[in-house]
Amino acid sequence: MIHVAAPEIGDEEIKGVNDVLKSGMLAQGPKVAEFEANFAAYCGTTYAVAVNSGTAALHAALFVAGVGPGDEVITTPFSFIATINPILMVGATPVLVDIDPITFNIDPTKIEAAVTDKTKAIIPVHLYGQPCDWSEIKAIATKHKLLVIEDACQAVGATYDGVKVGNLGDLGCFSLYATKNIMCGEGGIVTTNNQGYAEALRSFRQHGMIAPYEYADLGYNYRMSDLHAAIAVEQLKKIDRFNEVRQRNARLLSAGLQSIKDLELPTIVNNRTHVFHQYTIRLRQTFPHSRLDFMTALRDKEVGSGIYYPNPLHAYPHIKALGYKLGDFPAAEQAASEVLSLPVHPKVSEADIRQIIRAVQELADV
Repeated sequence: MIHVAAPEIGDEEIKGVNDVLKSGMLAQGPKVAEFEANFAAYCGTTYAVAVNSGTAALHAALFVAGVGPGDEVITTPFSFIATINPILMVGATPVLVDIDPITFNIDPTKIEAAVTDKTKAIIPVHLYGQPCDWSEIKAIATKHKLLVIEDACQAVGATYDGVKVGNLGDLGCFSLYATKNIMCGEGGIVTTNNQGYAEALRSFRQHGMIAPYEYADLGYNYRMSDLHAAIAVEQLKKIDRFNEVRQRNARLLSAGLQSIKDLELPTIVNNRTHVFHQYTIRLRQTFPHSRLDFMTALRDKEVGSGIYYPNPLHAYPHIKALGYKLGDFPAAEQAASEVLSLPVHPKVSEADIRQIIRAVQELADV
């Protein structure tokens, strides 16, 4: 079976974990500090602060940016639930804006109409590994004096005009979950060029502590362990190779599937690099199989697939309760009903790509 996701773990990661175990320093320690320094250097930011998940990264970023009750945060309805939940966790109100159906990212032409005097920040998501329309979003944020917190959880290494994500907005949030382009099982990290934010992030991840048993504010236990950091340190060394393989696999898939008229393939927008956390196609209504039947038929041919995401965020009860209803964001709703992701990760070989293409072609009657 060619799985839709599979982490690549080498001897280096295993040795790193064993070295930490032998050291006896298992909690947040020198490996976390090493990973933070290396990640900041990779993204081109002054600071990077490690936490224990991408959700924690977003929560921490919102908190240190001063977002709270009475504030509104503009974001997308087409993402993982962890994009929107941290907005609610700080007591703010998420304001959703529909997506660009080509990139799946928030549509910048619709953002300004959503800005009110309560708007404090924008959280654009670099969905599937392709950066959002940064210049347009930045112009709106500057005009209205809004913060921008990047949800870059799926896009480590992606660039916009040569600048890496995480170094575009005021804060950048990344996930190191097991299926991400680099991973440590569970983990996250926040990037920023603002010293005050960095100091507040370090405090927030450790119960609000500013000195031993001195607490300046609310905080959480969001620390990353040295065990996780040891994996992340080694994964970061491989990120460019991982992304290059994903990009190669995406090119091969697109070349092999482009003749299938009932499929819409990923589009890479000029001036940005797509790191293909997911290779996501759309099944048009004229495709000869329903999406679920197609997934089952692919599985029978030893090809895995996944739906990211089957529902827009405003379809879930706790978001719908904010006053949203189906029909509010037609582009996101249509995408949720059509998208399907095919295997593209670094363990997918060229022979696997040929098998995937052949399976799709046979099912599409090409």
